Amino acid sequence: MDFTLFFSSLLDILNEMSPYILLGFLIAGLLHEFVRPETMSRHLAGKGWKPVVKAAMFGVPLPLCSCGVLPTAVGLHRQGASKGATTSFLIATPQTGVDSVAATYSLLGLPMAVLRPIAALVGGFVGGMWVNAADKEKREPGDGSAISDPGNGLGHCDDGCHTAAKGPSASIAARLSAAVRYGMVDMVASVGKWLVIGLVVAALITVYVPDSFLVSLSDRPLLAMIAMIVVAVPMYVCATGSIPIAMSLVLKGLNPGAAFVLLMAGPAANFASMMVLGRAIGKKATAIYVMSVIVTALFFGLMVDYLLPADWFGMLGRMSADVGHSCHHSFGWFETSCTLLLLILLVYSFFVSRRHHHSHSQLKSTDMTQTFKIDGMACNHCRMTVEKAIAAIPGVEKVVVDLSSASATVEGEFDPSAVVKAVTESGFDIR
Repeated sequence: MDFTLFFSSLLDILNEMSPYILLGFLIAGLLHEFVRPETMSRHLAGKGWKPVVKAAMFGVPLPLCSCGVLPTAVGLHRQGASKGATTSFLIATPQTGVDSVAATYSLLGLPMAVLRPIAALVGGFVGGMWVNAADKEKREPGDGSAISDPGNGLGHCDDGCHTAAKGPSASIAARLSAAVRYGMVDMVASVGKWLVIGLVVAALITVYVPDSFLVSLSDRPLLAMIAMIVVAVPMYVCATGSIPIAMSLVLKGLNPGAAFVLLMAGPAANFASMMVLGRAIGKKATAIYVMSVIVTALFFGLMVDYLLPADWFGMLGRMSADVGHSCHHSFGWFETSCTLLLLILLVYSFFVSRRHHHSHSQLKSTDMTQTFKIDGMACNHCRMTVEKAIAAIPGVEKVVVDLSSASATVEGEFDPSAVVKAVTESGFDIR
């Protein structure tokens, strides 16, 4: 096993991506801090196609993964967003984001970077309108009752919906600081593991997969795309982590259309999100959600291979080959500095997560401490959503949410029913 070649390839890919990833994380922090959820939900309410289009447009720049988008979407729906708009948001958001678009441009070129948000917009619109049409034809008794039943108070926004909103009294400097922390710390903690996995898999494919392995599939593009669907839909890979994998597959001879299918289908759907969605928006809407992801990914994949100018993607393989042969590359101080900063942030997020887990395990049980089991959390974004919701409850002095044990330990003099309500309104099950 040639570890030198492996690490050289890994470093080369990382140097290409790091400046764009850091820029994307910074913009993500600004969006998170300055775009208010209640403003989004107000635009997503109502019937017709406009809320569906707005939901997709809101979702495209947001850098949320397929599990992190679930509580956000449920929260928006409970503040008044329509079912079709919620589905549109669920489809468009995890497929792309400001960070992944920038990283796509760095490794796969401008055409791929432009097509990703366009495909996400189209997929969100198709899925949202499909759900609206199906919902008009027949409302199944068990579908979506958890979030669309007005009797449960989920079709409007009470005071609990706004507990996480940014107060207008906060200074610009404080909000900019919060934006940087969210983008460079919280976002890195949320997607860091999947980004590292994507980089490692890409380096392994680049170094150890024979060039002839995928060449046979390149002669049958549709078969290659279906193979990508079969592989991508069940597994979990974030929008940014899928990029180096797609690049390395193109380097080995995979057609660009099949690589695009991986970029769109991989981040948008996985078994974990499908299980949660089945309980949140109903089985029919979940099936439409998955079918919309598959159909639009295949449509745009075929368009890449058969309809768009070949010159747009003819240089893709050469670009990937240049990245793959790290021995011929030299990087300046800026790329190297960005790589070092990204590595420092990844290491820092790892130790913060470990320290968070340690503080949870050391928290002593007292009469003022209660532990709740929470189902549906899958990433750090989910954890932060639950922590923020519980921390806003009067009387709560400390809250620690642990992903590994799927639990929340709450300290203080508080009403347990308020905790149940806050967590449920955030889109998770609690007991």
